Amino acid sequence: MSRERPKVYVALLSIHGLMRGSHLELGRDADTGGQIRYVLELARALAASPEVARVDLITRQVIDPKVDPDYAEPIEPIAPNAFIVRLPCGPRRYLRKESLWPHLYSFTDAALQHFRRVGRTPDWIHSHYADAGWVGARLAGLLEVPLIHTGHSLGRVKQRRLHEQGMSTEASEAQYNLGQRIEAEEITLDHAALVVASTRQEVDDQYGLYGNFHPKRMVVIPPGVNLARFHPPSRDFRTPPIAAQLHRFLRHPKRPMVLALARPDPKKNFETLIRAFAEHPDLRHRANLVLIAGNRDEIETMDRGGREVMGKILSLIDRYDLYGHVAYPKHHAITDVPELYRLAAKSGGLFVNPALNEPFGLTLIEAAASGLPVVATEDGGPRDILATCQHGLLVDPMDADRMGEAIVSGLNDPARWRKWSKSGASQAEKHFTWQAHIERYLKKIAPLRPKRLRPDSALVRGAYRLTSVDRVLICDIDNTLLGDPDSLKKLIKRLNDHPQTAFGIATGRRLDSAVKVLKQWGVPMPEVLITSVGSEIHYGPNLSEDCNWSRHIDYRWRPDALREAMAKIAGVRLQAKSEQRKHKISYLIDIDRAPTIRGIVQQLRRLDLHARVIASHERYLDLLPVRGSKGLAVRYFASRWGIPPEHILVAGDSGNDEEMLRGNTLGVVVGNYSAELERLRDIPHLLFARGHYAEGILEAIDHYRFFDIPWPEVDEESSA
Repeated sequence: MSRERPKVYVALLSIHGLMRGSHLELGRDADTGGQIRYVLELARALAASPEVARVDLITRQVIDPKVDPDYAEPIEPIAPNAFIVRLPCGPRRYLRKESLWPHLYSFTDAALQHFRRVGRTPDWIHSHYADAGWVGARLAGLLEVPLIHTGHSLGRVKQRRLHEQGMSTEASEAQYNLGQRIEAEEITLDHAALVVASTRQEVDDQYGLYGNFHPKRMVVIPPGVNLARFHPPSRDFRTPPIAAQLHRFLRHPKRPMVLALARPDPKKNFETLIRAFAEHPDLRHRANLVLIAGNRDEIETMDRGGREVMGKILSLIDRYDLYGHVAYPKHHAITDVPELYRLAAKSGGLFVNPALNEPFGLTLIEAAASGLPVVATEDGGPRDILATCQHGLLVDPMDADRMGEAIVSGLNDPARWRKWSKSGASQAEKHFTWQAHIERYLKKIAPLRPKRLRPDSALVRGAYRLTSVDRVLICDIDNTLLGDPDSLKKLIKRLNDHPQTAFGIATGRRLDSAVKVLKQWGVPMPEVLITSVGSEIHYGPNLSEDCNWSRHIDYRWRPDALREAMAKIAGVRLQAKSEQRKHKISYLIDIDRAPTIRGIVQQLRRLDLHARVIASHERYLDLLPVRGSKGLAVRYFASRWGIPPEHILVAGDSGNDEEMLRGNTLGVVVGNYSAELERLRDIPHLLFARGHYAEGILEAIDHYRFFDIPWPEVDEESSA
């Protein structure tokens, strides 16, 4: 008799911006926009499905007097079986997304701890935007669950648009950190089992720019709209309170409204819309322009992008003397948005989305559902939306004259306006509901889930945890553990005096080489040996292999194809056969003849080959599976044996140890470290010791009082 598949647990990752269940601050800054609302509504819609047991929307905890205390709450119920979970990640204060990259290792570790508290591994992880995609790729790999991804906006598209506007590569990199974002997107696309796009244009013209673009993994599922909130004005429509905030700007408030609603971001292109309105000879006498550009108290307190946009808006209003014709209120509530659409529809007006690029265009569906015709940018998702809803016109977002003509055309034909209004409302209800979205979403994911009924989690404390060990010291070998015989003897004695502490090594050496050098120095056999740059895990004293790790990192590993591809690259040749392992291909590299590491990675991506490329000492090059590295091996070991990050002390000395030293584990860089680790100085929980070799490790043990750290109490809050 077959067993019924249990209800699923879904983890949504959306890291940046300000996320809460109500009173959204959409438009407060460039990071708190439509993605916030999309992910919230997705979480609620998923939780309403009978197939779903729990949804966690995991974001960053913010403790900052400049923002509301709501964003500091660790957990917030937002619907039956749906929660916002806020995890510590870097500084407590609010950070713009471009500043979050160094702290994502910490977010990954905190997410693993959250799943341990819940007592269940997610059935899949759905990441939103590049930062969450990078975290999701690591989590999905460690937990062996599918990664679903939604980009919302893409770095290569933004990079191209900035270049078209005349911004240099150096300037765009300095302001937006696009190189790191694009690489994170490539990693995400490499790991994702499914990528959810909103339109076909997004798939072909945007994701198609990436080396790891895989058309078969793409699926187009438009987001839904809450039809309970967005609907046409009724016959007994009453003027909403927000109207008073608009009327105080306008000489003729009863004229049709030309409404634009977006956060104050240059790419939203308010500038061209204002020029279109001002330069057309009839528009200021025919309609009012209403600009809902986020919320602000004072322009001076806005972020730089917001200040620039508002400054440009005010400058253009003054240049064209639009006073009395344009409204730009300082504040609006999220509950005002549907009323604004209905108010514009009741006036016989239009909604305009002039964005330079619009990945989807949720506001166009909201306007459609509200019976409000539109004029929209032709660049991006609006093409698909207007093809479905038939409720307006597309325009070139850079052509102010054409935009002005389109607006006048839409206002001056009442019969066509009524046709657009009726079509938009009916088609939005037919095609763009969250219920329809979730039904298709779950249908697409079903084949990706494991066929077998598996235990809830390898992260749960208990069966998988070593019975006599509750903490672990993991050291690099060369120039970290080994180098000073006297301090090494002291370290061994300290470990022998604390049997609850496991001892491990993480090294680039082969297993036999590591065991040999440890014996030469009189080091007892470690409990765990992570060798060959993290591609192998063995347990002492019998050196039994962790076959689960070997199977785990075999994901998308095609060594024969990789060797064949690398043979065609100049300046690269295989090392001796003794240096090759099942999950490690090692090369010698001539840096004068070979491409850059990035160039090698790009060549492999073009061949749909997946590998982690690790260079060292300007001479050696290793290819590992995408799931293999010393840092990931440490986290896999800790997760499998139920050891929390704060009970792990990691020691290293060189750039090869960098990934292992990041995150929420305790770390030490020994005094004889290589200069490339200087960039880690500001990382929390990382000590730069004065002592060299094992003396630095002893210094860290005392600094952290490592042997005295209590086992964390079980946190019941997240199982609510």
